Amino acid sequence: MIKEIIKNIISELFTKKERRQDPQKDPDLRSIGIFSDIQEEGLAELAHALMYLNETNKNKKQQNKEPIKFYLSTYGGSADDMFALYDLMNDVQKETEIHTIGLGKVMSAGVLLLASGTKGKRKIAKNCRLMIHSVSAGNQGNIHDLVNELGAIESLQKTYINCLAIETKMTKSQLKKMLKRKVNIYLSAEQAIELGIADEIL
Repeated sequence: MIKEIIKNIISELFTKKERRQDPQKDPDLRSIGIFSDIQEEGLAELAHALMYLNETNKNKKQQNKEPIKFYLSTYGGSADDMFALYDLMNDVQKETEIHTIGLGKVMSAGVLLLASGTKGKRKIAKNCRLMIHSVSAGNQGNIHDLVNELGAIESLQKTYINCLAIETKMTKSQLKKMLKRKVNIYLSAEQAIELGIADEIL
């Protein structure tokens, strides 16, 4: 799905001269989304779209800047790729608002991305399900390698908790308590609002 969105953006830009000069004349060109697992292949295309749309806002007066709408429906994916997109979103938001919209399911890595949208502009569909769980990984090898990998996974978990605490109303201690249950924590749209993961229900 993300490939098709990017292809459509590129097609519109190169076949319609007026829109190529000013893509903000078509609001669809400022909408992007991820409807699959968060992984390196899709991330590259999404990152380029974010950077391009951000560039169109540069050198414009604040009142003329147009936001980016970012739709999410994902079971999650790679923690490393999640953090890459999270950091990029924070950088883009120095110039351009990112309005996140959760649809269907927003789980694992997707929860942080939904929460990292511009505050007050994060929406979630009424029937969307959210899920938070501990960072997971599978490794094999000798004992020294496994100990080393465990330390790396614990570091990822700590960073994930810190970022969620920054972006939501949840505290680090609250998040640690949730994750210590060692089960998937499912949340409704209403609970997502209460916890500060989103701001309003569609």
